[in-house]
Amino acid sequence: MASQLSQQEIDDVFQNVRDVRPERTGSKRAAAFDFRRPDRISKSQLRAIHQLHDNFVRSLASSLSAYLRSYVIVNLVSVEQLSYSEFLECLPSPTCLASLGLKPYDGNAILELNSTLIFPVLEILLGGDGKLQFSSQREITEIEQVLLGGFFEMVLRDLHDAWKLVTPIGFSIERIETEPQFLQILAPTEAVVAVAIEIRVGDAIGMMNIAMPSIIIKMMRQKFDQQWLLRKAGSTEAEQLRVLRLVQTARLDSEVLLSGPSLLLRDLVGLEEGDVLGLEYPVTRALDLLLSGARKYRGEVVNRGNRVAFRVLEKSGTGWQAEEGRPGE
Repeated sequence: MASQLSQQEIDDVFQNVRDVRPERTGSKRAAAFDFRRPDRISKSQLRAIHQLHDNFVRSLASSLSAYLRSYVIVNLVSVEQLSYSEFLECLPSPTCLASLGLKPYDGNAILELNSTLIFPVLEILLGGDGKLQFSSQREITEIEQVLLGGFFEMVLRDLHDAWKLVTPIGFSIERIETEPQFLQILAPTEAVVAVAIEIRVGDAIGMMNIAMPSIIIKMMRQKFDQQWLLRKAGSTEAEQLRVLRLVQTARLDSEVLLSGPSLLLRDLVGLEEGDVLGLEYPVTRALDLLLSGARKYRGEVVNRGNRVAFRVLEKSGTGWQAEEGRPGE
């Protein structure tokens, strides 16, 4: 007679089947993909942008110091990817927001200047020392926007020079707003590359923030790769000649070194007029000529008219001999 299973036994069988799961070896875990931000750029490209803006802040510090005739320090704080809404939430209110055109690319970037930086700059431009006795948190007027035109022009020029190493971009101001929520030129979820820069003008410290759409920077990926290959390949002969022409007119500090014995401090202090100090340096031994502190030539001291000159006999460390009758001085 066939045995019949009870309901409890049937439940136990299905429970055992659910508990036994096949083990998968060598399987890869799926990576989560954020469909809200398909335009995020790679970390390598983000590092390249960080290096690009690092060069930008060094150039900007020199330009602003000359323009404002004041001591200016510019530091790169961070380069990161955010959504456009997150970028706007980080900005103070009121502030100065400029929408930038990016010719020949379609789209806009954002340039923001804090009020803590704007009003000291305006004070300097109007002849003051930039040391405000009060904290101003108001909106800038149209007249003040015109006064800041030269400041913005200086920033955009250096920004253009920094980006032209990758691709030429014509930065231009299209409109200026004072409230972040009024400048909705991008979708709230669209990713941007946010660059935070700290600027110190005298005793005043303020932030300058730049936001560029990640989708535009992603379009430049090939140009970033080409720039990396050029740096990896090294400089061309034409570039080396150009650098040589630029440094040929540079001045170097030169000095002739006459090595001698060590001397105790008490003996040096005790020297008087008429004392003879023995250098123990043979007259026939060549002297070292130092250029900016580095030994480059060996030679001898000679008379040239009423002046003392140095005749180059050999290049230090190479054994190169000077041509007869052609002393180098």
